[in-house]
This record gives sequence, C-alpha cells and structure tokens, in this order.
Amino acid sequence: MSSTRFTTIDDYMQTIPKDAQAILQKVRTTIHAAVPEAVEAISYQMPAFTLRGKTLVYFAAWQHHIGFYATPAGNEAFRTELAPYQGAKGSVRFPLDQPIPYDLISRIAKFRAQEV
Repeated sequence: MSSTRFTTIDDYMQTIPKDAQAILQKVRTTIHAAVPEAVEAISYQMPAFTLRGKTLVYFAAWQHHIGFYATPAGNEAFRTELAPYQGAKGSVRFPLDQPIPYDLISRIAKFRAQEV
C-alpha cells in the first residue's frame, strides 16, 4: 500500500493488488449484506463500516493476509472460531492462500450491529 490518504473504500481498493481487491470486494459485499444499514468509511486509513456513528469492523489487505478487526468484543464473542486466524491483540489474519470465512465475517458484522 502507498502513503496515500484514503477518503473512500474505492480509493483504498485501487492501491492493492488485484487478487486482494477481489477478496476485499467480497468482504465488503458480505458486510453490506449482513448489515445493509451500515455505512462505508475509512478509519485509521483502512476500510471500515459504521453504524449510528460507531465502527462495526475494519478490514485491510496485507502482503499475505486480510486483516479483520472487529474490536475486542467481536473478536471475543467468536474466539473459538477465530482461533486459527489470531494475530496481534485485536486483529484477525485470514491468509490469502486459504479460503476466507465469509460466513463468519457476516455473523461477526451482525453481532457488532446488535452491540451498537
């Protein structure tokens, strides 16, 4: 990724490799489908979705994985299912060379929407 300051998810998407773009686009549509009233945003220079002014989830492309950040509560509620993907505190890493668990992403987004 470049040092560009992003203002939209589309801006962000233009800076990442095509294969990661396809995955992030599916993450994006998965979250839209799970929480249709959620609003796209950029926060911490990463794609994010908000609801009533509060962030639901963040996600980002990295060299070898998709980072997914559902705040501590979202990660804690799905701790068992997320265990194979745990990264640093508060982060989840979905390896690019493995199937992305879109159903899990959907359930986490719905959970976070209920929290908000």
